Amino acid sequence: MSSGITEESTSHFITIQEGGKAYRLHYNDTLTGTDVVVMLHGSGPGASGWANFHRNIEPLASAGFRVILMDCLGWSKSDSILCAESRSELNARCLLQLMDTLNINKAHIIGNSMGAHSTTAFALANPGRVGKLILMGGGTGGPSLFTPMPAEGIKLIGQLYRNPTIENLKRMMEVFVFDTSSLSEDLYEQRLSNILARPEHLQNFVRSLQAFPKQFTDYGYRMDEIQAETLIIWGRNDRFVPLDVGLRALANLPNAQMHIFNKCGHWAQWEHAEAFNRLTLDFFTH
Repeated sequence: MSSGITEESTSHFITIQEGGKAYRLHYNDTLTGTDVVVMLHGSGPGASGWANFHRNIEPLASAGFRVILMDCLGWSKSDSILCAESRSELNARCLLQLMDTLNINKAHIIGNSMGAHSTTAFALANPGRVGKLILMGGGTGGPSLFTPMPAEGIKLIGQLYRNPTIENLKRMMEVFVFDTSSLSEDLYEQRLSNILARPEHLQNFVRSLQAFPKQFTDYGYRMDEIQAETLIIWGRNDRFVPLDVGLRALANLPNAQMHIFNKCGHWAQWEHAEAFNRLTLDFFTH
């Protein structure tokens, strides 16, 4: 990471309104750059914008983009929330308030897993506020035609939320990525520390699922409304959101292209960071 771009140096908070209540929303912001790229993280326990995208910030910032990572309500340093509705649309409303507060009229958006569902919700609700979109491992909320649902990885996420142990974390991470040799004990310990630091996030996520099981809306029937240029990125070996779900998104989006990484699980931007960064920069600059 280049000098000056650290989690601490880019850390900020705003207060937003949701359901008549005030919530603190955390985000990281590199502050400089003309065009803005917003990155939205996935839903795994202990996830954050920084944890999801720390390998992808510097190339974009060095190319002149202002990079913003939003921590959704219920994750990382943002306040916790009980979500008894579409979480995709909740996150989209939070992003709109963040952009309005920062006086950002339009942004490119990169969404990973839950973040891809939230990106789709935001683009549908605010078509004039989006530039280009990148969807990874999510976006439609629809089922796989070939893999029993919920998929293997989603079941393991549920177990980790309900019983956050190092053993359950390792079980989840072993199917999260294709090559587990890059998963160190330090990484496991740091992720578990992040999870245990905010037990209310875990409790509210489980309660949210009980109150509203379909947290991520199926937008498949509406995706043809999205006119923004879209790059769909998927891992061929994704055991959380199977590849055919990405092909469904490709079929429904009128201005989309798709890149599939072989030997890649659910975390393309981390597993194939250098290639992902080149792909992303090329897409945003051409």
